[in-house]
Amino acid sequence: MADSLVEFDREYQKKYRSVGGTDEAGRGPLAGPVCCAAVIMPLDAEKIVPGVDDSKKIPEKKREILYESIIKNAVCYGVAFVTHSEIDEINILNASKKGMLACYNSLAEKPGIFLIDAVKLDLQNSESIIKGDAKSYNIACASILAKVSRDRLMRGYDATYPGYGFARHKGYGTAAHYAAIEKFGITPIHRKTFLKNILKKDD
Repeated sequence: MADSLVEFDREYQKKYRSVGGTDEAGRGPLAGPVCCAAVIMPLDAEKIVPGVDDSKKIPEKKREILYESIIKNAVCYGVAFVTHSEIDEINILNASKKGMLACYNSLAEKPGIFLIDAVKLDLQNSESIIKGDAKSYNIACASILAKVSRDRLMRGYDATYPGYGFARHKGYGTAAHYAAIEKFGITPIHRKTFLKNILKKDD
């Protein structure tokens, strides 16, 4: 899959000196932060990381291996978390945009064109790409960085809040997760705006 993703970015490289991409992980979960990543990847044939694809299509163990290869080969990259409380305060879309902008601002170099998965940012030389993580090599690499970074954090929360299964579902709304909330209540890292119906029942 990496070949078609790379070719997509190379079309932009013809016009711009370099291509960067950004994506997020964790828009849908009931708990934990949203994690955003941005990256500028070299597009020379010998520096392409094989196996890169939309992070959702890649098994967890393979994502961990790809993560290490991406950060090793990247021109530069940035990762940012936006907390559950900020998500409750400004909503998940604005939290995702905030994280993506933070990642962009943290890049040691700025790309000639910055490709964004689905959302629009107030940045010059940026373009929103619908389903970008399945089309662009840079966005796909960013999606892997974001997903792995968030998964690692959620595995840590599993030890802090045992019984919720965060290491397994990463905060997503699985039946087991809802059952744990029903049994133990919500934790300090749950997104209250995502659990309005449950919290209403407890009032």
